[in-house]
Amino acid sequence: MIEKGLYRGESWDLGFRALFGGQVLAQSLTAASRTVDNARFCNSFHSYFLLPGDASKPVVYDVENVRDGRSFSTRRVKAIQNGKNIFYMTASFQTVENGLVHQYANMPEVPAPHDLVSDITHYEKNKHKLSAKMQEVLAYHKPIDFRSVKAVEGDVQQEQAPVRHIWLKANEKLGQDIALNQAALAYASDYHFLTTALMPHGIHPSDKELAIATIDHAMWFHRPIQFDEWLLYVIDAPSTGNARGFVRGEFFDREGNLVASAAQEGLLRLRKNKN
Repeated sequence: MIEKGLYRGESWDLGFRALFGGQVLAQSLTAASRTVDNARFCNSFHSYFLLPGDASKPVVYDVENVRDGRSFSTRRVKAIQNGKNIFYMTASFQTVENGLVHQYANMPEVPAPHDLVSDITHYEKNKHKLSAKMQEVLAYHKPIDFRSVKAVEGDVQQEQAPVRHIWLKANEKLGQDIALNQAALAYASDYHFLTTALMPHGIHPSDKELAIATIDHAMWFHRPIQFDEWLLYVIDAPSTGNARGFVRGEFFDREGNLVASAAQEGLLRLRKNKN
């Protein structure tokens, strides 16, 4: 913390074209959480990415206390680099309450995580397929264990249904800190998300003719999360058009409980006419 309501987050270069959006999501949510009573947890956030971030520089987070009500608190966060706002988040926090409960979502039947090879292991065995930059920073992707049910992104470049199933969990123990577990899941939610919308078109995310960037990202936390245990991330992309792609995600625990949902829209612009 720099001073009340102001926080600084360190950045790390993951080999992407710009600062990884998941970092900004997680750090913004963490900053907002630190200004709220510990008895309240984040029930949802909605965010907009305004400018590309620079992975070589830290990010300053300016948290505005919008409202503290009897049951809910609202915070607005500005992420700042080089004196410019690169990102906005509005986050809502709620006290624990009893109420109506139902779930109209079913976890798909997929192989168990222990029957799958971790994505990072696959990439390490196929380093020659990665860019030189990605080879250098591969270790920075290890905090989260991702296990894709089907081919790891980049192996198969052919038109296919825009659906993806990924087991994921934090490699480190996170304990019972709700804010930490939620921030870690927010960070992980940005992996493999928007690129799902490219699957029907057979286009690789690293295609030099493709401009890809997140526009907005939202999450809803339905139930308590323990992110050092396996969750299944079920992603689909129901629509692309007007140089934008829309993706949705659901997170299920091993018992089939829907613990969180996410949605994102992003820019998918081809610089040349490409089928």
